[in-house]
Amino acid sequence: MASSLDAHLSSECGSDPLKRQVADTIRNLCSASVKLRNKIIAGGEGMGNAHGATNAGGDVQKELDVVADKVFLEAAEASPIAFFGSEEQDEAVALKLDAPLALAIDPLDGSSNIETNVSIGTIFSILPVGDEHRGDPASVFRQKGSVQLGAGFFVYGPQLLLVMSMGNGTHVFIFSPSFGGFVELKSSLVLLDKAKEFAINASNYRHWDQPIRSYVDDLLAGSEGPRERDFNMRWIASMVADCYRILLRGGIFLYPGDGRKGYAKGRLRLVYEANPIAFCVENAGGLATDGTTRILDIVPEGLHDRTPLVFGSKREVERVARYIADPSALAERSPLFGKRSLFRA
Repeated sequence: MASSLDAHLSSECGSDPLKRQVADTIRNLCSASVKLRNKIIAGGEGMGNAHGATNAGGDVQKELDVVADKVFLEAAEASPIAFFGSEEQDEAVALKLDAPLALAIDPLDGSSNIETNVSIGTIFSILPVGDEHRGDPASVFRQKGSVQLGAGFFVYGPQLLLVMSMGNGTHVFIFSPSFGGFVELKSSLVLLDKAKEFAINASNYRHWDQPIRSYVDDLLAGSEGPRERDFNMRWIASMVADCYRILLRGGIFLYPGDGRKGYAKGRLRLVYEANPIAFCVENAGGLATDGTTRILDIVPEGLHDRTPLVFGSKREVERVARYIADPSALAERSPLFGKRSLFRA
């Protein structure tokens, strides 16, 4: 029989009291995810309708966004959480001020997919709260992603999945109604180093900087181009679904900044989207950057900071950084090399 999530968390924590509190928080988040899953399954008109407001990032809130935020706030209130920072809230919410942890969360990733019955998700990051943060709640969300004590995401699709890491590998758990909880599906994921698939919203091609265009052009050229092999493109518009596929099959995800007004840093949030995804990807042997800089090394300026994001198979993410850092080195565009490239696979 597969190991339960509860057993896994207990083995991860040992006698460490802080890790036990992280584990308790993850358990409460799991209970909240089941509640949200049940609301999604129940369906009904209006879940994908605009709520009539925008969130802190200026995005239109859907009815299910608001429901998800409430469900996970209740989970945070039941956990050792001092501060709750959500995409759907302008400012962090103070809870138990003497608690050791903070929770940063995107309660519902992929809102544009709600009405089309495509996978959506929840992304979370668990951070330490030191004494220096208690007088300035905003400062707890200005910590680098490398200090995360736990992170992960839920996928609400044909199955309810939890992908999570506490810094010792990245593990996948599936909700089993017959068991009444989450059981292990895949232990210690290892992200394939060689990519065959890439995920990007190609409709924005005209807005990208030249290095990103050049990189994608080379992928699209396939076996006839400098990469000398064919790539498939996937884009679900739900980062949790794209990330889970990449963790299983290898590949690369790109959401670059571009030339549109307000898109210089892309649209993804550093603290509660990029950081937890990067934590899971790196603990599976992959890499996540803003194009050139490691995501987990970036110091956020605030809870709702945005960042470009590139993650996936390590060699492929490093390749993108070379395109960006030194466009003049793209030898495949030199007659000397013809179709071949110093960057070829």
